[in-house]
Order: sequence, then C-alpha cells, then structure tokens
Amino acid sequence: MPSESTYPNLPIPDVDLWAFLFERKDRPYGDDKVIYFDPYTKRSYTYAQVRDAAINFGKGLKALWDWQKGDVLALYTPNCIDTPAITWGCHWAGGILSPANPNYTVEELVFQLKDSGAKGLVTQMPYIKNAQEAAKTVGIPLDRVVVMGDQKDPSYQVKHFTSIVNTAGSSKWRRTKATNPAEDLAFLVYSSGTTGHPKGVMLTHRNIVANTMMIKAAEAGRLQPTGGPTGEGDKLLAFLPFFHIYGLTCLIHQSLYTGLQLVVMPKFDLEDFCKFIQELKITFAYVVPPIVLLLSKHPSVSKYDLTSIRMMNSGAAPLTRELVEAVHSRLKIPVKQGYGLSETSPTTHTQPWEDWDKTIGSVGKLLPYQTAKYMSPEEEEMSVGEVGELWIKGPNVFKGYLNNPDGTAHAKTADGYFKTGDVGYQDKDGNFFITDRVKELIKYKGFQVPPAELEGILVAHPKINDVAVIGVYSKDEATELPRAYVVPKDGLGKTDQDAKEIVDWLTAKVAHHKRLRGGVRWVDEIPKSVSGKILRRMLKVKAQEEEEGKVKAKL
Repeated sequence: MPSESTYPNLPIPDVDLWAFLFERKDRPYGDDKVIYFDPYTKRSYTYAQVRDAAINFGKGLKALWDWQKGDVLALYTPNCIDTPAITWGCHWAGGILSPANPNYTVEELVFQLKDSGAKGLVTQMPYIKNAQEAAKTVGIPLDRVVVMGDQKDPSYQVKHFTSIVNTAGSSKWRRTKATNPAEDLAFLVYSSGTTGHPKGVMLTHRNIVANTMMIKAAEAGRLQPTGGPTGEGDKLLAFLPFFHIYGLTCLIHQSLYTGLQLVVMPKFDLEDFCKFIQELKITFAYVVPPIVLLLSKHPSVSKYDLTSIRMMNSGAAPLTRELVEAVHSRLKIPVKQGYGLSETSPTTHTQPWEDWDKTIGSVGKLLPYQTAKYMSPEEEEMSVGEVGELWIKGPNVFKGYLNNPDGTAHAKTADGYFKTGDVGYQDKDGNFFITDRVKELIKYKGFQVPPAELEGILVAHPKINDVAVIGVYSKDEATELPRAYVVPKDGLGKTDQDAKEIVDWLTAKVAHHKRLRGGVRWVDEIPKSVSGKILRRMLKVKAQEEEEGKVKAKL
C-alpha cells in the first residue's frame, strides 16, 4: 500500500498566490515587519512595501506593456531583494514568472526565452549585454528588457523596474485573478536534465500554495515571526538561488507567509555567510551538501560565532551521516534533511526537528496531502525496506512539461503519480531514504552501486576535501567500474601510493561490489550545479577523454 503522511493536513486555500499571500485574514505579523533584507546595502522591504511595489509593477506591466493573462516574464538575475516584488507584480497582472540561471550563456538563455514564450525580461546591469542579445534573438523588444537591483544604467537607455509604474489613471487597472488556481500557471521553472535541453516545469498557483502549507505543517511552529535572540523572530540566510525552486518556495514564499526575515545574499561566500550569521543572529539556514562539507572542514569557520543557528536544513542532493556528524561535532549545529524536486514544487519530505539525530541519512517523513510508493523497474510496488524508484502523488505535483507531451507522459502516470527518478526505500517507521538517481546508479556485474553512498564515506577521509564517484566502462571486464574523482587536502601528494591508500581505505568499509575498481583520479574541483548537485556527466566526458588519450598514446 502507498504511504501517507502522518503530519496534520492544514487546509489549502483554493486561491491564487496573490490572494494567498496578500488577502489573508490570519497574518501573524504587521505591515511594518521587515521581510527581505540586503546585508550589503542595508536596503530592505517590509511586508507593506513588497505588496505596494508589486501592485505598482503589475499596474505598470498592464499600462506600458499591454500585459495579458498568461503572458510570461523571465528573470535573468542572481538573488536580489527586488525579486519578490517583481514576482508577485507579474502575478498581480495575471502573468507567469520564468526564472533563468544568470550563469546561462546567450544561447542557453535564448532557449528558455523561446521555449517559455517570454514577453519581457528582467535582469541586472552586469548581465544586460547577454540579456539584450538573447532578447534580440527571440524578438523581445529592447524596451521590455529592464533591470532591478542597486545599479542603474547611467545613460538611462535601460529602464529600471521602478520606472515601470503606472502613475496616470492607475485606478483603472485591476488585478487579474487566476480563474482556476489548480490549472493556471504561476511559474515556469527549468530543471536541468542529465542530457539535452532543460525542461520547462509547469507549476500552478495551487502547487505553490499547497507546498507552502505543507512546509508550514512540517515546521509546526518551529519558525516564528517574533522572539528569538534579537526579538525580531527567526532570520533565514538566503544564498540558495531564487531561480531554483528550492529558493523560490522555501525562501521567498515561506518567509513572507510565515513572517520570517530573509537575509538575501546574491551568491554564496563562506566568509560572508559566517559573518552574517554572527552579526545578524541568523537562526535558520537552508543549505546544500557542499556547504555542509565546507562547514565541517574549512579552517575559516572557526573564526566565527555561529551559535545563534538553531537548525540547518539540507536539500537538493543526498546528505550523508558522516557530514551531519562532522558538522555537529565541530559546531554543535544540527542539520536535518529534506527532499524535493522542481516537479513537486519542491518539498515532499523533511526530517522533524526533534528527530534530526535519530534518523541521520533519512530525508524524513512524507509531508501532508501526498501519497508515495517505491516501485521496481517492472513497476511493481516494493515492500518496506526494499529499494525502488520513488513515485509521489499530491497537490504539489506539477501540471506537466511545457511543449513536451512525451516527457510529461513518461514522468506522470494516468492516476497522477510522478516518477521521481530517485532510488531509495522507507523503513518501518515511515522514514524515507534516497540513495541515488536511477540513471546515476553504477552497474557492476549486475550489482547496483549508488555513487552518493561511496561519496558520503569518502568525504570523511581526513585527506579528502571533496569527491565525486562515477561509473567508467571497462572493455576488459565488460562492466562499469566505480571511480573516484578526488580533491585532495593539502598534504596528500597525488601519487599512485596516495590513490592506493584511498582505495584500500574504502575497501575496508564497503561490500565487495562497491570497491573503487576504476581507481582514483585527482582534480582541483568537483563540477557542481548551483544547487549543489554533482555534474557527473562532465566527469564522464573527462573519463572518456582520458581513455581516448590512452588509446592514442598506444598508437
């Protein structure tokens, strides 16, 4: 039987995001509560300022751009405290927001603009050249490419978003409501596929409303708008990218709904991260495993007082017991784990605060309103403790992939389950475990080897700073062999002897089929996405190039 949540089912309002956030009657904090704060410029938005800026921007879209229901606005920018006002201004005007990675090349941005059908683009001055070039390519008028943030165009040729405010006859503009919150799109986020172009994930208003309520039920009053070390309530440090669903829902939406102050960093910087925690008394942080790794090993961390942190929540990639224990041993900071995907808006599971140390390695319990099951490759349901692919059903599951009916049909079943592509199991107490991606499992002579499991063990080696494991095909053995790409700690000599030491060290800790038969290779860094996922395909290309180099050398 599929598993169901044991969390309380808080009612999901049948409204669009604007009504959910700005027309509610039960808001537990006042209009003057500071929600978004820039620690570099000290600029901030209160609840009322976000609401008013969003309304004005929405009116400006209708007045100046003839904005229609269902039109798409793209964002191409790092984190900025202006992002929420622009997001909900777009929704106020009936639009759909599509955030793009600011590290995209022109060609990558062109794909998303074209695929989403974007009618306008918001960026920041350092990215304006790429933004304008991509806009020209897809036919977006340059007067619909605007900037936000603190930098403005000194020549005034590029408008700042604050100028898109309809000041004349503003009373005639009215909010465009979502006709059907369960069908009308709020976001088009693009998930990075392992091959080919990213897929446009269609998320409805109800998807995000439901997930925000699911997160609220799971946190069960743990995060509060008042109290704490400063009296200002809980403060969250936000460096996770807002263009990624993790940052979009868990940071931007949760902070406004619950009344938490979000301290916004444009990107991660370890020294600033630690400094802001110390100076601003940050109490909670959403993180990813590479950050947990840094906190466990980097010498700079010891210079700061991080004791205001009550809890960290890690997501986006598997987190191992070794890392959780290393951080707690060093800093006494508990780290719980959650799980989600772009297609699930994102959060589907999280560890309860009180159980973080009892079920280390688990992604926690299933959040409300969902059912889940683990399935075999033959699509038969697995029993408790048996490994399979996780399938999830609930109001947070996406509508489908944009312009990709085949992809949608492959990912969703006729009865509404989403096939996550993640492999794992659940225990008898309803704790879920994710061991790896279906496509990333290494097949050694019929045995399945989860790379994340080996990485979790290897990163605990005192001479390893970071590591990634992939499968490399051996013609001699006609099978894949696990290989580790290692970033060595200072002092490890990158010799064959050092590599053998690591291989032997792991051999003593794992089953026979999980040994590093593909050896160890030394690298300066592990390629990762902005959300912390290891980009194994890049390492596979590297492995292939190494193999081709050997063949040429023999010739």
